Amino acid sequence: MPYIGVRRPARLCSREASIAAALIFVASCVHGAAQGGHSVASSSATASDEGTPNQLTSAERAGGWRLLFDGTSLSGWRGHGYPGVPAGHWTVIDGAIKKIASGKVPVQADGQPLEGGDLMTEASFGDFELAWQWKVTPGANSGLKYNVSEELSTSIPPMHAAKGFEYQMIDDDHHPDGQLVKHKSGDLYDLIAANDRKHLRPVGEWNDSRVVFIGNHGEHWLNGERVVEFDLATPRMDSALAASKFRTIPWFAERRRGHIVLQDHGDEVYFRSIRIKEVK
Repeated sequence: MPYIGVRRPARLCSREASIAAALIFVASCVHGAAQGGHSVASSSATASDEGTPNQLTSAERAGGWRLLFDGTSLSGWRGHGYPGVPAGHWTVIDGAIKKIASGKVPVQADGQPLEGGDLMTEASFGDFELAWQWKVTPGANSGLKYNVSEELSTSIPPMHAAKGFEYQMIDDDHHPDGQLVKHKSGDLYDLIAANDRKHLRPVGEWNDSRVVFIGNHGEHWLNGERVVEFDLATPRMDSALAASKFRTIPWFAERRRGHIVLQDHGDEVYFRSIRIKEVK
């Protein structure tokens, strides 16, 4: 079926100027990296990597970052389509959010496992830069989703699986999906593949990831390298959407304030040092 391109939302002039200035600043820093300097994303990520997990560095605090995960509890999070956290599926262990593998989830009285689902922030976000660390177990598959409307997502089954842009996190070598183009770690899932600057650390080691989403512009970073860049409402993005599994969802790529979501794909994965900086 034909795909209708996403319309750009109207914005106030002052907001356009603010966003444009932020993008120009990021672009200038990326240009500086090419000349031997460091981009905003890579230098900030390095500063955090050298600090204690789940704590902001002094530079991050001064720059307006805040933690979305405190390292000890799931305060500020709940299940997608649930009033609380799906029991038996998500927990905190050793300073990380753990997705318990579905095969290890407790069973109910009827012998069926407890129902799971994605884990999402209670808050929603507009323009932001998001950073986190993650690791997978052998053969595992997961992701981090953004630009998610819970109301719209729950209108399409499965209701506990968020529909939004996804930063893919997977064992590229040992999960079948990791063999598919646009389904590998760092990809904008089913839409845009990561470039050849991608460097994925071995399974079981922590990776550092980042999403920049300002206005209609988006970026994925992996271990200090920008691996995906896209702009909504452009021929390139409209073509990618038309060729994807999301082409039948008319509202999928509409820009909105959305939740940050950790995917329940049934496998054991870990997240920590989840932090965000909103761009006003």
